[in-house]
Amino acid sequence: MNVNEIGEFIGALLILTGGIMSVISVFGLIRLPDVYTRSHAATKSSTLAVLLTLSGAFIYFWASAHFISVRLLLGIVFVFLTAPVAGHLLVRAAYRTKVELADISGTDELYEVMHGEKEE
Repeated sequence: MNVNEIGEFIGALLILTGGIMSVISVFGLIRLPDVYTRSHAATKSSTLAVLLTLSGAFIYFWASAHFISVRLLLGIVFVFLTAPVAGHLLVRAAYRTKVELADISGTDELYEVMHGEKEE
C-alpha cells in the first residue's frame, strides 16, 4: 500500500463517517421532544457530518489526483462558522417567541435573566 492509497482510504473513511453522523442527526431530529433539543441535534451532529464529508472529499482529491481544492476548504470554513451561529439564532428566536420547553427538559435557567424574576 502506498501513500496515495492510504490517503484515498482515509478520505473514503471520513466520507463514510460523515454519512453515518448524518443518519444519527436524523434520528435525533425525530426522537427529541422540543425545538431546543432538536436544534441541538440538527446543529451539532449535522455540522460534524458535513465537515467530515467535506474533509474526506478534500483528502481524497488531494491523495488521488494531487489536487488541492480551494472550494472545499472555503466550504469547510463556511460551514464551521455559520452553522453553529444559525442554530443559536434559531433557538434564541424560539425562546423569545415563548416556545414551551418539554416536560422532561427540567428548569428554565434563562427565565430569571430575561425577566428579572424567579420562575414559578
